[in-house]
Amino acid sequence: MTIVGDFAQFLSGIGDIEPEPIEKAKAAVLDLVTAAVAGADAEGTIAAHKAASAVWKEGDAAVWFSDRRMSAPGAAFVNSTSASILDMDDGHRAAAGHPGASIIPAVLATAATHRCAPERILTAIVLGYEIAVRVGSSRDFASLTTLVSGPWVGYGAAAAAAWLRGLDTQAIEQAIAIAGTTAPNLSAIAYSKVMGNHIKEGIPWATATALVAVELAAAGSTGPVDLLDNESLFNRNQLVDGLGSNWAINGIYFKPYGCCRWAHSAIDAVLWLQSQHGIAAQNIETIEIDTFSWALRLNNEVAPRTVESAQYSVPFCVAMALTKGAGALVEVEPPQIADPETLALARDVRLRVDPSFDAMFPQSVPARVRITTRDSSMVREVAAPLGEPTNPMDWTALQTKFRTVADRRLDEHCRDRFLTAFEDMKQGRLESLLAALEMPLVRGSRQAKDA
Repeated sequence: MTIVGDFAQFLSGIGDIEPEPIEKAKAAVLDLVTAAVAGADAEGTIAAHKAASAVWKEGDAAVWFSDRRMSAPGAAFVNSTSASILDMDDGHRAAAGHPGASIIPAVLATAATHRCAPERILTAIVLGYEIAVRVGSSRDFASLTTLVSGPWVGYGAAAAAAWLRGLDTQAIEQAIAIAGTTAPNLSAIAYSKVMGNHIKEGIPWATATALVAVELAAAGSTGPVDLLDNESLFNRNQLVDGLGSNWAINGIYFKPYGCCRWAHSAIDAVLWLQSQHGIAAQNIETIEIDTFSWALRLNNEVAPRTVESAQYSVPFCVAMALTKGAGALVEVEPPQIADPETLALARDVRLRVDPSFDAMFPQSVPARVRITTRDSSMVREVAAPLGEPTNPMDWTALQTKFRTVADRRLDEHCRDRFLTAFEDMKQGRLESLLAALEMPLVRGSRQAKDA
């Protein structure tokens, strides 16, 4: 039996799932819809919508927040783009990446296309996280030249979609194998200096490819089912031990700030120091940040050229937290990247590697920050930033995140429609949320003025 075969047997035999992972799936959907609302009007999403309309045929799956419907791969491609484009989507520490922006759009597009019962949707999401995170966390991180989500999230998207469609064990096995083999390799990310682009982690491509893989498997196509049986690349124990007994979805984190997670510990540290010591940004002379070496592989531009490059700059995000506050970082907007006060402070940030922090990664993303002002020096260390399972954002915090995003762009009625749908979902009813996703967003006064 191959590891992919083990996955397929596990999925085929799944019964009822205990409440905790199902509740986590509800929180994951709430958070992902928030990210997608924020990203709906982003340049990358608009481009994805135009391209998908040309590439994929009309179908039954909704392109969120519009009156368009496409085939499942096309709709999931666009929806995954809107959910991941602003770096607000969830992640998993062991996998060092972002499963939700692939799995949730894939499941919802599949459910619409194949008329799947709504009560199966949350279970499918749990199963998708289980497979994707196991693959992501099984890799030999020391041998990797880059950490991106595209190469592994499609395993989970294909597994979830194949299970939701009720495919037999052999077809599920082949769907996972094909998805894993045809996932985007994103090789340029290891050496490209252009982080301010829309490809980012390749999550939308992995999602669309995964759903095509499911179609291929359903039609009788086959793939290399032993692709995970390479112990030099994948840790077998991480892949199969305890499958379904310690659900991976319970370990996801949510992001209070729309930027790379590797900056969040430093952001939390400076916000705490500012709140405790009343630090004025203009009085800061230097900010020294000890972190892990992967964080220094980010572009870390002190004067980012695009929103995307700002999101991958620890100095800029830390400076923005101190000058504009935590609320501004929920969603980094284009005018903010040219703010003179933020840019001036970003130039005073110094990054360096602490070897002890390297030993903690990827299970932890620690940072130690020292702020020196004209009068004093103070230090704060953070190992688990806000949103980690050990420092969680609860349902109320996730709703607050949604409100922050919605209040910037939606009218009151549209915002409240989603809030009501989230409460229905919390009670196990997804129909009102599915309906809300199929309706165009109604802009609030600010967005209508800016349009």
